[in-house]
Amino acid sequence: MTKLKTALLTTTLVASSVMASNAVLAHKTDRDVTKLAPTSKAWSYVKATTIYLYPQTTIRFNDKRANELNENPHAKEARVKAIYNGRSIAFLLEWPDGTKSIQKGCKSDVYGDGFAVQLPVNYKDASKLPYIGMGSDGRPVVIHLQKAAQPIYEPNGNGDVGMQQGTLNKNKFDKEVEKFDKEVSILAVTDYQRSFISEGFRSMTEIKDGSEKFSADMAYGNNGWKGKVARPLKDDYLKLNGAFPVAFATWDGERLQRDGLKYLSNWIPVKLIGQNGGGKLVEDLTKPVKGDVENGKNLVQQNGCTGCHYIPGLSQPSAMAPGLANIGGYSTAAYLKESIVEPNAVVVPGYNRNAHPNTPWYNVVDGKRVSTMPPYPLDDKSLNDMVAYLKTLKAEVK
Repeated sequence: MTKLKTALLTTTLVASSVMASNAVLAHKTDRDVTKLAPTSKAWSYVKATTIYLYPQTTIRFNDKRANELNENPHAKEARVKAIYNGRSIAFLLEWPDGTKSIQKGCKSDVYGDGFAVQLPVNYKDASKLPYIGMGSDGRPVVIHLQKAAQPIYEPNGNGDVGMQQGTLNKNKFDKEVEKFDKEVSILAVTDYQRSFISEGFRSMTEIKDGSEKFSADMAYGNNGWKGKVARPLKDDYLKLNGAFPVAFATWDGERLQRDGLKYLSNWIPVKLIGQNGGGKLVEDLTKPVKGDVENGKNLVQQNGCTGCHYIPGLSQPSAMAPGLANIGGYSTAAYLKESIVEPNAVVVPGYNRNAHPNTPWYNVVDGKRVSTMPPYPLDDKSLNDMVAYLKTLKAEVK
């Protein structure tokens, strides 16, 4: 039995109590986890955690064909694994996708499959985690993005614009063509991966100074993708220890998914086996929501939520407030509670361009976004009942 296998099996036994909480277990090894590929054998020794990816349906896209392809989509079941050493951590995400879609630089209407890993900068208080997807004001996240893309030929800062021309536009023949193609392949960007820091929509900023060192890769097979991301445990942006939250997103190019049209998980706790701390965060993110669902549904109707928000079966698609069709799948109970009693705490910028100008979901007062939604100071039982109902709003897993 290899040293790696022995170490991973040992930590699995030690972590049996944590496994019951549905946290992702990051098994410890002395190997360099940054060298792992999505198909590396080491992953077979790691316990997988099942997660669910829900269609993000907050705002309807202005793309008729994309909307048709994503009408009433099901949620997806995925699996997550994690390995870490004293310096770095690696995640493996496995998700189903019946078509392999590659982004092509020569076409503007072809989109590639892809995935992203999102990590909050501050996660001490599980009740104040960032808005899922792109962070929120004062609650930044680091996002690692990987797409399946064709090689992209670009000047790469050296002014090699001539290499963007095809061989048919060059006076080259035989060996000269081979030499030219070889030079082009050297200059090509063969991998599409990016890191961002974000505090909400329109704030995503790519980290280009080299301070965020990560690696990512994707491998397709058996009607699905395996995506790996490896990054330092500590750097200028993040300090990961004990336990911390992580969220995942995937894009299906065949369905013309891109940007906010994607599949998204909730915040999922990751426990570093062998490190102390983080127990409360794991408990807060995994404990079941308790409340009277039927009473919560009645409260949602009585308090006028359906007048602005789209809720399947209760209201028509609305152009005013964010849609709640899958809010229970990718939002924590704490976030939903905060949104009800303190709607100004997180106000997602970016008006829905389909909305009537007289019905925005927020106004800007003294440079600050103020939600149109009033606060609802409900008693604890009513609040828990309403949240219990909102948590049921999610697509069927298929």
